[in-house]
Amino acid sequence: MLKVGLTGGIGSGKTLVSRVFESLGVPVFNADNESKKIINTDKKIISALKSEFGDEIYTSDGINRQKFAGIIFNDVNALTQVNKIIHPRVREYFLLWAKSKKAVYVIEEAAILFESKANLEMDLTINVHADELLRINRVTQRDNITKQLVLQRIRNQFSDEERINLADFTIFNNENSMIIPQILETHNKILNHI
Repeated sequence: MLKVGLTGGIGSGKTLVSRVFESLGVPVFNADNESKKIINTDKKIISALKSEFGDEIYTSDGINRQKFAGIIFNDVNALTQVNKIIHPRVREYFLLWAKSKKAVYVIEEAAILFESKANLEMDLTINVHADELLRINRVTQRDNITKQLVLQRIRNQFSDEERINLADFTIFNNENSMIIPQILETHNKILNHI
């Protein structure tokens, strides 16, 4: 079974592309959703985050999302530390999940696939690209946050050029791009790669 990583900048449309792959019968593991889950359920992760950032990073309902985002998106060292704590655990979950699947290939959707070096464990990688202005508009509307906050998050990720250069395939998700034919073509190329 091939392991395929799918990434792209914030607001590029990774989840939309993942859903199309799922409709083709490809199992998709969403690393970002898994991260959000284990932050609130994995005792080792909770302990490590409290140790790093203080007990007040958690409330009785789980992680204080606003406080947590304020820390990691304003401090590169804090973001690096969080990634060191969370991503090895997400890798373990992904590998266990992948072993349980009966498929020709599986996809791991991850916002920071290249930044976390998870791409090194993949057989192939797909990048979803959208122009920065379009991404900013999508995220400000989707998450109801300011342009400045979106730009902060963009700066914490690899540039579009870096992702395009590192990926085996790039799917362009701009308003004038037809993504279904690109996804089908990529799907067929992956099947032929086997």
